[in-house]
Amino acid sequence: MFLSAVKRLFLWTYARNTWQYDVLCALILAFIFLTPKSWFDNGELRSGPEHQSPLASTVLVALPENGDPELSAAEVERRVRVITNRPEIRVANIRKRLDGQGKIVAYEVDIR
Repeated sequence: MFLSAVKRLFLWTYARNTWQYDVLCALILAFIFLTPKSWFDNGELRSGPEHQSPLASTVLVALPENGDPELSAAEVERRVRVITNRPEIRVANIRKRLDGQGKIVAYEVDIR
């Protein structure tokens, strides 16, 4: 009996004019309107004027095999502008990508 009720609930087999259908619709609406926004906060938005919008995208700047082992932030930003062909881009964050031996093989760059 209980298993069949659960099965009907998950498979939504109730007709539209039954009280079970009305209860399920009310529960869905209650979830939509009563759920706190903090449950869905992903942490990308930060306070402050320069952090009003979330990150636009992430760019991966790969280094050639015999390339420079470490690039300055200004050089990484210059390369991102060349790769994207957008001189107005601002770099938000730079992370190093390392291989198995700990050698830098690329930079992961968050841009706005």
